[in-house]
Amino acid sequence: KVPVFSFEKLADVDTHLGPEMKSTGEVLGIGNCLEEALYKGLIASGHQMKKGGGVFITVRDQDKPEIAEIAKKFERLGFKLFATGGTALLLFKAGLNVTVVDKIHENSGHNTITLLESGQVNYVISTSAKGRNPARDSVKIRRKASLLGIPCLTAIDTANALADSLMSRYTPENTEIVDINDLKAEKQKIRFTKMSACSNDYIYVNCFAPQNRVASPESLAVSLSDRHNGVGSDGVILIEPSEVADARMTMFNRDGSEGMMCGNGIRCVAKYLYDNGIAKGTLAGVGRSVLHIDTRSGVKECTVITKNGLCHQVAVNMGKAELQPEKVPVKLSGGPVVGRRVEIAGERYEITCCSMGNPHVTVFVPSVDKADVEKLGPVFEHDPLFPELVNVGFVEVIDSHTLKARIWERGSGETMACGTGTCAAAVAAVLNGYCEKGRDIRVILKGGELKINYTDERVLMTGEAVKVYDGVVEV
Repeated sequence: KVPVFSFEKLADVDTHLGPEMKSTGEVLGIGNCLEEALYKGLIASGHQMKKGGGVFITVRDQDKPEIAEIAKKFERLGFKLFATGGTALLLFKAGLNVTVVDKIHENSGHNTITLLESGQVNYVISTSAKGRNPARDSVKIRRKASLLGIPCLTAIDTANALADSLMSRYTPENTEIVDINDLKAEKQKIRFTKMSACSNDYIYVNCFAPQNRVASPESLAVSLSDRHNGVGSDGVILIEPSEVADARMTMFNRDGSEGMMCGNGIRCVAKYLYDNGIAKGTLAGVGRSVLHIDTRSGVKECTVITKNGLCHQVAVNMGKAELQPEKVPVKLSGGPVVGRRVEIAGERYEITCCSMGNPHVTVFVPSVDKADVEKLGPVFEHDPLFPELVNVGFVEVIDSHTLKARIWERGSGETMACGTGTCAAAVAAVLNGYCEKGRDIRVILKGGELKINYTDERVLMTGEAVKVYDGVVEV
């Protein structure tokens, strides 16, 4: 439970909590773990739960032994740390990069109050051992934070819980809304199959059976995709009935966001449908059958290539590569973006953009092994050029029919492989004159290899699909 206070309506009152309960209400957050429940409670109580910016820290002596570890969590989240002299010295000794801020009486021009007014701070951690005298700096800081709508944490354990909640991957979009009037009597058992394509592994849930329907796939993706505390995967894919195809697939990234398309995932869906007898498709020659799968990017045709009666490989007609900037989308004018020089975060790059159901930007580099994907991926993903975020392909040309690529996927980070990203890499290689249109292009990825054939009418992607294991999870 998270209390709700009305400090902004009470003039000159310290927001540091005492033993009496003086909240004007409270909200309830229910989750599968403390971080999820706390996140939902804080959001419902009016906190914006910003995951960046600055955090200002000033604590009493008895709290200083614990504050360094909490500050480290905020630093790992990318926050800039600000602190008053004594607290800053402690954080410096702990190896943290901290900006020292003068107290109010030390500097009338640049101090803790002007820092809060500057908009650089999204959270304040302030504890005090000297009472609630309105003349004290600590009280003034907390009052100013309240007036500016900046969350002010007055207890170390609360600050630590907030940091843990922010470090989780929960967002307002991927948390389940729970009806307390209709709580489940027991946990639901969901059967799933873990499958892999080029080491791009997802958790597949057969939703044809009513008892296996998933109420909140966004939340399920966050919890199950965790490599340490969950099943471990790049996301969750639901296999559902469709009125226009053999089945419908809906995919969710590790952060719970819904994706438009998953090139490696659709091959595994085709294998699941074929091997489990849900759909055998239309015969297309010896050892080949054609299935149709509905996605958010439209219905895709999949040719299942069998071996010993089971699906061995799948060739997916990914449709036409969309090159027009407004369809990618990318905020550039003047026709298709091919080898266009742009500025990203102060650096110049040559980019090629296309949509393969997901927006992609391709950057050719001398060596993908030396590319700092962890640093550059988020920079491209969140650049204002891309209004819906973007997947980023870093591509090295080996020869006229071979590429090597590493893909940064929006919402998931660098993955072992990315089907739509591999298609985009091949399209970009042809458009920039590195490879020939209509010829098979071998693309080497961290998790395996894919074969791409690009023409003006379609992009054909061929690769394996592998079942890892079946399982049951309680949610």
